[in-house]
Amino acid sequence: MTTPRRRVLRPVAAPAADPVADRRRARLQEVLAKDRQALKRWMTKLRRSFNTVERIQAKIKRLEKRLATTKS
Repeated sequence: MTTPRRRVLRPVAAPAADPVADRRRARLQEVLAKDRQALKRWMTKLRRSFNTVERIQAKIKRLEKRLATTKS
């Protein structure tokens, strides 16, 4: 076999602190938090409107059924 029996494990050098990358990461975290909050607001509105549409559709279905039975 050509592979050695054991490998020497060396610790990975920690990357140097990069202030530009840190600022970019902080800014992205802020944007992410803002977008999550906006999504939460829109999901509330969407859920409310979806329930309203379902309720109106059920009402229309009942009225159509009632009209169909009284016409005959």
